[in-house]
Amino acid sequence: MKIRNYNKSDLPVILKLFYDTVHIVNIKDYDMQQVNAWAPKKIDEAAWDRSLSSSFCLVASIDKKIVGFGNIYEDGYLDRLYVHHAYQRQGIGNMLCDELEKHCQKKIYVHASTTALPFFKMRGYKIVKKQEVFRRGCFMINWLMEKD
Repeated sequence: MKIRNYNKSDLPVILKLFYDTVHIVNIKDYDMQQVNAWAPKKIDEAAWDRSLSSSFCLVASIDKKIVGFGNIYEDGYLDRLYVHHAYQRQGIGNMLCDELEKHCQKKIYVHASTTALPFFKMRGYKIVKKQEVFRRGCFMINWLMEKD
């Protein structure tokens, strides 16, 4: 596996990976209306590229196939961490998260999905609070978590 910095040419594959992961993996903890609100078919590609480009963003690949990505901001906000549904539980998320955490010298915080909650707990993140968020006309639960 190779971990490298994000490149704008990665965006189409990253967006598909994000959509597929939410609809295939997160559906176990969220209903269809919620996953559609979280990961809609039509997504603002320019906004995603701005977000990924303005943060420290890493891409994991195996045999040149993108299998995961994540990004963190200088203020410690770990915004995204997604692993392709067919490559989960192989250590890819941990490797990406290790590199993202090393990059940040501040307290790290994340808005973890219910699906990702056990992953972040295992990594030493503590729950600050349970949150009900509103996305595209739909309420869903996530968890504010921190790690020193």
